[in-house]
Amino acid sequence: MTNTRKINAPATDPETETTTAPEPVLGPPLREGQNPEKVTFAHHLRIAGRDYRPGDSALLSPDYARQLRGNGYLARARG
Repeated sequence: MTNTRKINAPATDPETETTTAPEPVLGPPLREGQNPEKVTFAHHLRIAGRDYRPGDSALLSPDYARQLRGNGYLARARG
């Protein structure tokens, strides 16, 4: 004879809740006082082994964003 018993799933503890990791900043390390820029890509680009399609967004260091914007890889900011 088989014994069937329902086991309730344990409640999640507030301490064990998963938090999302902050989005990594692409490009050279930020210097003191710099803030990363949230940009939108205008063309397909592969950075650090990850593909970014047109319309995708990411955090970039300001220096790297300036370089990519000059080469036409980033969409112009609306504002």
